[in-house]
Amino acid sequence: MRRREFLLLLGGGAGWSLSAHRRAFSQQLAGVPRVGAIISASEPHPFADAFRRGLQARGYSDGRNIVVEFRYTQGRSDRAAQFADEFVRSKVDVIVAHFTPAVRAAMAATKTIPIVMLAGAPLQSGFIKSLSQPGGNVTGLSAMDAELGGKRIQLLREIMPNLSCVGVLATTPATDPFSEPYVADIQAAAQAAKLRTSPVLIGSSNEFEEAFSSMAGDGAQAVIVQGFFGPHSKRLVEIANRHRMGYMSSDRSAVEEGGLASISANFPVLYEQAATFVDKILKGANPASLPVEQPSKFQVTINNKTAQMLGLSISPTLLAQIDEIIE
Repeated sequence: MRRREFLLLLGGGAGWSLSAHRRAFSQQLAGVPRVGAIISASEPHPFADAFRRGLQARGYSDGRNIVVEFRYTQGRSDRAAQFADEFVRSKVDVIVAHFTPAVRAAMAATKTIPIVMLAGAPLQSGFIKSLSQPGGNVTGLSAMDAELGGKRIQLLREIMPNLSCVGVLATTPATDPFSEPYVADIQAAAQAAKLRTSPVLIGSSNEFEEAFSSMAGDGAQAVIVQGFFGPHSKRLVEIANRHRMGYMSSDRSAVEEGGLASISANFPVLYEQAATFVDKILKGANPASLPVEQPSKFQVTINNKTAQMLGLSISPTLLAQIDEIIE
C-alpha cells in the first residue's frame, strides 16, 4: 500500500473513531439531567463558578452525571426570554434564573419545568405565593435586595451625619420591574428617617451622565444604585465621585473600584446554595412546597480612601462593625 493511501485510510479511521466517540458520549449523557442557567449579566460572572462548586459539594460533576448550560443576557430582557424559550424547547430538567428579568422570562416560558430562582423580591414581584409554600413551579432564594432600604439608609446616615437627600438610580419598570419594590423600599426608609430622596429611573447606560446631573442638582449627597447596573459600576463610580456623591450599591466590587459602600447578602454563598435546590428537585422534591430561603446575615464593605476623599471620617465604633474596610 502506498503511503498516501495509508494516510487516507488512517485519516478516515480517525474520523470514524472521533465520530463514534461523540455518538457514544451523547448516548452516555442521554439519561443525565440537564440544567439551563440564565444569568442576568455579562460573562464572566461569579454565579457560574459558585454554582458549580455547589453542585460538586453535592456529588455532581458537569459533563459526567449532570449537564449545565449557562446563558448570559448582557442585561437584556429580550435575551432572557430567548434563552428561556430555548431551554423549554430543548426540555431541560430545571431552569436556574438569576435575578428578576431571568425569573420573569422563565415563568413566561413554562409552567411545568421547575425554576430555581435567585431574586431580590420574589414576594413583591408575584413570583411565589409565600416563602413557606411557593405554590407554582418556582422556588429558590431571595436575596432580600428590596428589603434592605432601612439598613442602607442607616449606614449612610452613620457615614454621613449631615445627610439630607439620597439619590436612587434604578431602571424603568419596563427595563426591570424589580425597580418598583426596590425604590419604594428605599423611599419608605428615607421618609422614616426624615430624609429626602431623588429617584431617577433610566432605561439605558446612555442616560448615566444626565441621571447624576439631575440627582446632584436636587441636592443628593449620596446615591443608592440598583444591582442591575453592576456591569457598569466602574463608570458609575467615576461619575458619582466627580459629583462628590457617596456611591452605595449591593456590589462589593464597586467599592473596590472606588465606591463608598456596599451592603448585601453574601451572593457567592447564595449562588452555591442554588445547587441545593436543583439537587432536591432532581431527587423528586416539588418546587411548589419547597420553601424559599433568605439570608440571615448581610455583608457591609466601606472604602475608607473614598470616604476621606469625600471629606468623611468613619467613627471607630462604625469601623468595628464593618465586615470589610478597603483602604
